[in-house]
Formats: sequence, C-alpha cells, structure tokens
Amino acid sequence: MKNKILLLVIIISTIVYVDGYAQQDAQYTQYMYNTMSVNPAYAGSREVLSITGLYRTQWVGLDGAPKTQTLGIHSPIGSGEKLGIGLSIVNDKIGPTRETFFDVNFSYTFKTSDLGRFSFGLRGGGHLLDVCYSCLNQYNPGDELLQSNIENKFSPNVGVGLYYRHGDKWYLGLSAPSLLETEHLDRVTLSTAKERIHFNLIAGYVFDLTKNLKLKPAVLFKAVNGAPLQADLTANFLINDKLTLGAAYRWSAALSGLVGFQITEGLMIGFAYDRETTELGKTKYNDGSYELMLRFELFKKDSKIISPRFF
Repeated sequence: MKNKILLLVIIISTIVYVDGYAQQDAQYTQYMYNTMSVNPAYAGSREVLSITGLYRTQWVGLDGAPKTQTLGIHSPIGSGEKLGIGLSIVNDKIGPTRETFFDVNFSYTFKTSDLGRFSFGLRGGGHLLDVCYSCLNQYNPGDELLQSNIENKFSPNVGVGLYYRHGDKWYLGLSAPSLLETEHLDRVTLSTAKERIHFNLIAGYVFDLTKNLKLKPAVLFKAVNGAPLQADLTANFLINDKLTLGAAYRWSAALSGLVGFQITEGLMIGFAYDRETTELGKTKYNDGSYELMLRFELFKKDSKIISPRFF
C-alpha cells in the first residue's frame, strides 16, 4: 500500500517566496499559562521564579504537521519587585521548516492601588529560520527558488507589551510581540513571508462561585493586517484549588478540552486537546491536536500562598 499522500505535505512542497499577510505566529490552547510568549510585560508578574514548558503537536496523523516547543523562565528582580526579567524560547517545526525564537523580556511594574498593578514590557531577541528544500519531493525540480536550503537565517526581534492585573481577580494585556519585519514561515500559506505586526489582546476574570469552586473565563484575540481576527474563548473551573477543568473555542477553527492539576504548591501539569471544526478536521488522517504543559515555581522560604494563582 502506498504511503499516505497528505494535503499538508503537498502544500509545503510548493513553498515559494511571497510577501505574505496571513497569521504567522504559533498558537496555543493553554495560552493562559503561557502568557509571556505573547506579552513581555507579564515577566515577573507571578512574583516568584516561574518556569513553564509547553509542547504542542498539531493535526496528529498529518505528515509534516506543526510541532511547537516553548520554554519560559521569568522572575521579579530586586527587593521592590518592580522589575521583572524573563527568557522565552520557542521552537516551531512545520514540514521541512524549522523556526527558533529566543527573546529576553523586561518589565517594569507600577502600583496603581492596593491591588492594582500596571506593567510595561520590552522584548529583544532573535529568530533563526531553516528551510530544507532538498527534503521535499519537488513537483518542479528545476525551480530556481527551491535549489538552495535556508540555514540558520538570523533576524532580530523587538516587541512591547502592557499588562494590568487587579489582585487575583482579573487581568488585561495588550502587546505587539514583534515590531520588526523578519522573513519566516507563514502558517497559513506555508510559504516564507515577511513578518507583519501582530497585536494580541488577552484578558481574564476569576469568579468565586463557592468556597471550593472558581470560574475563570479568558480570551485571547490576535490581529494582523490582511488576515481575519483570531479569537480564543476559554472557560476554566478550579475545583478545591487543585483540579482545573475547562473548554475552549477557537473562532471558526477548533473546539478544545482542557484539564490541569496542581500537584504541589509549586508544580502544575496541564493538558489540552483540540478538534478542528474546519474541513481539515474531517480528513481521515487528522486525529486532532494535543498540548502538554508543565509549570514549576520556586517560592521564597518565608512566602506562602493561600491558594494557587489562577493567572
């Protein structure tokens, strides 16, 4: 029996240089635990040393489908805890293309009230792009654009963000993680494209339903010139400050289920599953998308949290 002939690989094999405008950034279902990757002002906001790792495999069963690994480390610095610093590393692989983003994030926080905290963030870093054209079964082997692989092509990155939180009740953030035009993979057309400025709006609120039950609706909106607005709508329940259960909807794209467990005071694990609502979700070889998150936090010896931070 012949090997699977998959639509994704066919599309990737036609990669060309274009000046694209579509959605380019990696996406996450558990964005509420991966906030620094979309907003540099979040660095240090958890007031402890926080380390988050996330692995996402998308459209399982399709050869060449996206796989993303993210590592974020951030902490407040100094005695006043006004300054925050963080390191974000994202590795994104689609077919013959691999992208690596590495950024240092800085934040400065103002106290606006007893509970209010407003943070301004800056991001600086770089981006590496690899495209292995020789790994493809080329439809037109004579195409001049497909003769030379792209290896470790470097582009600088600068981003900004604003983030406000009111105690442990609600938060709102606006960011543009990349302000410079860099050449990298367009995740819709699967072609190398110029980066366009992406604007991210993230927000969430915590409702105390009972003593042992909390509800947090959360949203993430992504906007980029020339592409439809992307909206992620999520509702998570926290039960007994330990178990998190939730559901999400990515507008016109996917339905998701989320589960998380606070193993210890400083260790949390989370899992999400997406099922596409588009025609892609109906294909024979697409088994959905999976996401695994692990967060470890190191508290000071004299600090003690009453209940886990929901954001």
